[in-house]
Amino acid sequence: MRIGIVCYPTFGGSGVVATELGKGLAGKGHQVHFITYNQPHRLDFLNENVFFHEVRFQHYPLFEYPPYETALASKMVDVVKHEKLDLLHVHYAIPHASAAYMARQILASQGIHIPVITTLHGTDITLVGKDASYEPVVTFSINESDGVTAVSQDLAKETCDTFQITRHIEVIPNFIDLSRFKKQAKEHFKMAICPEGEKLLVHTSNFRKVKRIEDVIGMFSIVRKSLPSKLLLVGDGPERQKMENLCREYQMCEDVRFLGRLDAVEELLSVCDLFVMPSEKESFGLAALEAMACEVPVISSNTGGLPELIVQGECGMMSHVGDVEDMARNALFILEDRNLPRFKKAALARAQQFDIHQILPLYEGFYQITLEGLKASRSSS
Repeated sequence: MRIGIVCYPTFGGSGVVATELGKGLAGKGHQVHFITYNQPHRLDFLNENVFFHEVRFQHYPLFEYPPYETALASKMVDVVKHEKLDLLHVHYAIPHASAAYMARQILASQGIHIPVITTLHGTDITLVGKDASYEPVVTFSINESDGVTAVSQDLAKETCDTFQITRHIEVIPNFIDLSRFKKQAKEHFKMAICPEGEKLLVHTSNFRKVKRIEDVIGMFSIVRKSLPSKLLLVGDGPERQKMENLCREYQMCEDVRFLGRLDAVEELLSVCDLFVMPSEKESFGLAALEAMACEVPVISSNTGGLPELIVQGECGMMSHVGDVEDMARNALFILEDRNLPRFKKAALARAQQFDIHQILPLYEGFYQITLEGLKASRSSS
């Protein structure tokens, strides 16, 4: 198949999933065309089946904000026509689904019929999509897509509860590339951070309020009183300065390191003992899956799609949002020397169930069903 993938090229989960999906599809012989305004962050390899088409837009004095959606729709039309694509797969509803609808209508007026598949990732529904200024467009774009997928049952349910959805939403979970995310021999790094054999906890995110990083720090302040330990905070964003100040208030800066954004996060995860994700909302929990693939068990909240990923008491433990004391108790239990090895083993076993090679056929099958549905509807009309 010739597949067009539209996504954000950033560090966020939707862009990561879209890029890794495209790379996986290319590896199976499909021709994949990425359409976005920058080269995707994870698009870092050469493959004869991978192409990148940059969306460019002009800055005119008339426009306070450049009309990206219009430029994107025009680029999709151009790529579909000249690369003879079979389908468009857009990730994140806003503005990709509405731009794809516009592109599809333009192409139809020229006798070209191409199906559009929209994948919902989370905040496009749970946060941005609920805004009254976007809701009508989000609802329309989802209903007008030829196929819709969501990364968890919870997200699919919330979408149907929030919007007037008239079509089926197929649940296809996020996935992991186990050839990249796996435990590596980096003991020298562990020794540099934990020279006295301390336990090492880690959190990675974009440092937004919804990630509740203050709960990570609050939980760690309890854990370190009972167990020699260190905490790594990976990522950057609007909450970082506030969290640095909080560490100073707790007087534990010597045990907490802010590392900023890291490309090879799997190398860091390889030396960690526990991953912490106390988010207020997670549609799936991709960062937790990456940690488990590196044999790191998880402490998390029990919100959103996390209960579909974390098996309570096996690969990690979940608590109610904001229950820092319970998270700390669970962390201390997992980190006991008698418990940690079995949690690490179970974390890897759970991650293996989300291997990209298990999930890719689900997308390929959905593509085929959508293409056949378009052909059937055209022949009946």
